[in-house]
Amino acid sequence: MAQNVLEHQLLEATRVMEQQVDAEIEKLDRMDDDDFDKLREKRLDAMKKAQKQKQELLAKGHGKYYEIAAEKEFFDETKRSKKVVCHFYRDSTFRCKIVDKHLEILAPKHVETKFIKINAEKCPFLIERLRIVVMPTICIAVDGKTSDYIVGFDDLGGTDDFPTEMLEWRLGRAGAIDYQGDLLNPPEIGAKKKGGILGFSKTSKTIKGRDDDASSDEDDW
Repeated sequence: MAQNVLEHQLLEATRVMEQQVDAEIEKLDRMDDDDFDKLREKRLDAMKKAQKQKQELLAKGHGKYYEIAAEKEFFDETKRSKKVVCHFYRDSTFRCKIVDKHLEILAPKHVETKFIKINAEKCPFLIERLRIVVMPTICIAVDGKTSDYIVGFDDLGGTDDFPTEMLEWRLGRAGAIDYQGDLLNPPEIGAKKKGGILGFSKTSKTIKGRDDDASSDEDDW
């Protein structure tokens, strides 16, 4: 019975998709040269608008990963940009250098988001206010408000050699970047790994890391 219901649903979904494709083909068949010119002009306008927006973001410091020196700058950056990814680091923590490597790759790829870092030892007020206790911690701010945290590497496979694609996926899950892949499942990486979906720990989209236990590979504040 369940099999028949599933087959019926699949057939119905296929029929609807075929109708939509047929409608689009029919619409294209009815278009004349003027319609194509208007469509081309509309697409060119969209491209120009997107390019202008990109230039405006680049002028605000998007497209690169850089350090801010003071706590006030953190609040200024989150007000100036809709999406901000901030890495709280400490020089003595090796894993912070790993995060640096990945964010340097992602910053020019995702111009829609600002990527910055700040030395945790130089911003005690901010550390206390955001309740950051583990290095590295990536703080995500959207519309001027902190919305998510990536604490240590638990969300990234629990290993130091995670690929940039894993961090990119996690940032997409948090709404920090415009992610084009599958948000439901992390990228499948390397050989078989134990635990979680596709061998990784389950990832939550909710804010975490303020009172969570840190692994032995990360540094408590």
